[in-house]
Amino acid sequence: MSLASIGVPGLIIILVIILILFGPRKLPEVGSAVGKTLAEFKKSARDVLEDEEGKEDQSKKTDQL
Repeated sequence: MSLASIGVPGLIIILVIILILFGPRKLPEVGSAVGKTLAEFKKSARDVLEDEEGKEDQSKKTDQL
């Protein structure tokens, strides 16, 4: 099940539940925390992929020698 399968109605329901739980004053703080978490996750995933590619490139160079 992917995030894309939730759809717009499901996303609206989730946002309403979050609004009820945290209230309108805390919502910007929660949104900021989620955004920072996603950005850090993307950065870490990108670093891991680049590291994997570097290892593959290095092993290909070693095989050619």
